[in-house]
Amino acid sequence: MAHSALAPVIIIKKKKKHGHAHHGGAWKVAYADFVTAMMALFIVLWLMNSTPQVKESVSGYFNDPQGFKAGSGTGQAGSGTTLQLAKTDLNQLKEKLEEAFKMLPNLNQALKDKVKMNVTGEGLRIEFLEVEDGMFFQSGSSVPTGGGSQLLSVVAAEVGKVKNTVLIEGHTDSLPYAHANAYTNWELSSDRANAARRVMQSTGIRPDQVTQVRGYADQLLRIPKDPANRSNRRITIVVQSMAPVAGEPEVAGKTAAKPAAPPAHH
Repeated sequence: MAHSALAPVIIIKKKKKHGHAHHGGAWKVAYADFVTAMMALFIVLWLMNSTPQVKESVSGYFNDPQGFKAGSGTGQAGSGTTLQLAKTDLNQLKEKLEEAFKMLPNLNQALKDKVKMNVTGEGLRIEFLEVEDGMFFQSGSSVPTGGGSQLLSVVAAEVGKVKNTVLIEGHTDSLPYAHANAYTNWELSSDRANAARRVMQSTGIRPDQVTQVRGYADQLLRIPKDPANRSNRRITIVVQSMAPVAGEPEVAGKTAAKPAAPPAHH
């Protein structure tokens, strides 16, 4: 009994194993910076070896992202082209038309100056501004003048070479049509648009190229603040760069309220 009481006490200590310390997330930030830098490098290398058209397309996206998105799908697959490249083509068409007009020395310069062209999200808009009676159409009539037919033919010859579809619009100012009560600005704007279509289809535009002919009367004024202004009277030819967008065509501004006005010749 005494021997058992003097036996040594053995204490066994077991060390607890701990997991590896947490390394933190600093490496993730560094890795993300590396990936971003590599992506930027590849983009720069790609742009350096891209064609001027593609470079302009990329630049166009940042200048007009909304227009770029609206025209997506207009380019060929894998070509890197979109609406902006289509706009480039339309700008080239605009330049060709300007050169073609210069080749008409016998045509009144004042008449040529009233043809306004600009490229919008909808396409190339070519406006024939009837600021004086008898410029592009006979006064109060849908019959084109000689100069009007000549300019329409020049436009048709160039536009007929491209694949883009075309729509034609007729517009008037807010002054009532003076010749007959039954014949209004609605009929006049529609008839002038159709007259322009007939001239163009007989001189270069393909029959299936014209998708719409619209008569707006005075509902889409070029100068809304001045409804009676003669430059509201116009024919607009739109060489489309994309599928037609629902809603109103692009104009200089919203239609303003139109005050009553005395009869006047168009």
